[in-house]
Amino acid sequence: MNKNPFISVCIPSYNRPGELERLLGSIDLASKKDVEIVVCEDKSPKRSEIKKIVEQYKKKSDYKVNYRENKNNLGYDKNLRELVSAARGEWLVFMGDDDVFCPGALDRLADFLRLHSELGYVLRSYNIIHYDGGVEKFRYFDGDKFFVPGFDSYVSLFRKSVFISGFSIKREFASDFLTDKFDGTLLFQLYLASEVVLKYPSAYFDEPLTLEYEKELRPEFGSSESEKHLYTPGTVTVENSVNFMKGFLKISGYLDNKYRFNSQEAIKKDISKYSYPVLSIQRDKGIVNFWRYVKKLNQLGFGITIYYYIYVVALIIFGKRICDKIIYILKNFFGKTPQL
Repeated sequence: MNKNPFISVCIPSYNRPGELERLLGSIDLASKKDVEIVVCEDKSPKRSEIKKIVEQYKKKSDYKVNYRENKNNLGYDKNLRELVSAARGEWLVFMGDDDVFCPGALDRLADFLRLHSELGYVLRSYNIIHYDGGVEKFRYFDGDKFFVPGFDSYVSLFRKSVFISGFSIKREFASDFLTDKFDGTLLFQLYLASEVVLKYPSAYFDEPLTLEYEKELRPEFGSSESEKHLYTPGTVTVENSVNFMKGFLKISGYLDNKYRFNSQEAIKKDISKYSYPVLSIQRDKGIVNFWRYVKKLNQLGFGITIYYYIYVVALIIFGKRICDKIIYILKNFFGKTPQL
């Protein structure tokens, strides 16, 4: 009899004990034996607080909890590999430690995964709760959608698979691709999804699985050896954003060489069409800074669609706050991300 859980909720934890406590409290799968919770703490300054939160949760919860502390600060990408290695579930569901599950959504995801046992990767829908209480929906298709293995599915799902919370992949398949080639990109999950989608059936699950709360952007990346020359903890500089975007090209370029196809131009075009969040992240730091960033993105090859330049002009004229509101209104009007 297989005693392994069906789902492993995999949480890379760093310096957010309060947010981790909120996330743990949102895990609500009805069948307790079908889930384990794996937390890998990456030697943050608040390790003792995080450990206390997890120990308190273990005492009051019926879920199996596997808490691990990394001896050294591994960084985001390597910590994801630690989670893959530590987990025992058939399916891995990753969660950022500052996000939560939508009530009841884990049960609906589990039902979907059992019904479609052939799948290797599932893209999910998610919501962002803004400061004013408004809900921004991240839906990509009208209803559930299924993809055959191969190039077209990989290109279609590549950009959409960046957000870590709710990222769902079959452990057996993900375990075949535990490489350090992409440490420092902050995109290791994107590489895993690409490899699995190329070889196995995949799907989009049209159910909001997770919630992200709008917050001041103060990322923790940049403390590990693999990240310290690429990112600055506590802020996002132009160079940080450019280095992040280079990660998309590093992964797609590697896959192009490995499989002897040419996906990078199609992926650049797709990112360009939906580049508003890529661009807006630097708008509040002044026009001069923003324009310097745009020029660097152009040098990387992302300035190749009319939509990209519409975003640039709109952000320069109206600023980020008004443009954010326009994007939010458009998504609510269409009920999903418009297909460009």
